[in-house]
Amino acid sequence: MKAPEAGRRSGRGKGRPRRGAARRFHWTDAVVVAVLAAAVLAVALRLETRLHYDWNWSAVIPDYVLRYDEESGRRVPNLLARGFFTTIRLALWGSLIAAIIGVIMGLCRVSDVLFLRLLSRAYVELIRNLPPLVFIFVFFFFLSSRIMPLLDVDAFLRESSPVALGIVSALFGAPELLANFVSGLIVLSMFEGAFVTEIVRAGIQSIPRGQWEAGRALGLGRGHIVRDLVLPQALRKVFPPLAGQFINVVKDSSMISLISIQELTFSAVEVAVSTGRVFEVWLSVALMYFAICFLFSLAFRRLERLGSRARG
Repeated sequence: MKAPEAGRRSGRGKGRPRRGAARRFHWTDAVVVAVLAAAVLAVALRLETRLHYDWNWSAVIPDYVLRYDEESGRRVPNLLARGFFTTIRLALWGSLIAAIIGVIMGLCRVSDVLFLRLLSRAYVELIRNLPPLVFIFVFFFFLSSRIMPLLDVDAFLRESSPVALGIVSALFGAPELLANFVSGLIVLSMFEGAFVTEIVRAGIQSIPRGQWEAGRALGLGRGHIVRDLVLPQALRKVFPPLAGQFINVVKDSSMISLISIQELTFSAVEVAVSTGRVFEVWLSVALMYFAICFLFSLAFRRLERLGSRARG
């Protein structure tokens, strides 16, 4: 009896990869790194031999990231740095509002009320079947002109104290640009919320029917079942795709530059046009976007590991 038991134990650990094995640098990783390095080198050589481009990083990029302010005697954020922070603010607030919209509309998608199902379905299908640029222009020029007067952002800024203006500046950027920021934030949140809605709906529908029946057997109403039983399980399941959608919010925020929101892409266009250093500017902006997305992906991966460790 000991021999089969030992065999089961050895077989149980045999097919399961060790925790440290996934972190080792494999020879295929070296091949991928070599191919990427060769591709970058080939592009650089082609630019050098065909375009004869005069690279000049030090004369443009540092000054447009941090400029020297003679009044304060120190370096302050310039166009690219301000656009970088605006992109981060758009991504954070846009993801939060899109998550709220997605959870509410996702619950409506699986509701027993026909009107709520039709409303959420119309919202999702309208946005998913329109090109992003068309949606941005239509929403901004037609719908946003109706929403912004109701918010009355300018009156709020006029009546705010210096402390309140400082808080607004830290959370949303320059107060004089708050109306534009809010307009772009609403557009981005509405667009991304449709995709979050489908992620939440799929997560809710992935919960086995036995969970619903168990809740009913305990005498719980539908609202309590969804809130206390189904939704927590669904959110744990959809956390990875939600993290990927958050990364998409960072990248999709570049489209908001078309409606004059001064985020990173908008600032890069201004710098590239005024200086003529196209490659330096756009390569620097690409690295900034990569840094934001990569850091957020590492943070989400860490949160996912902590969540799975807590459940295990």
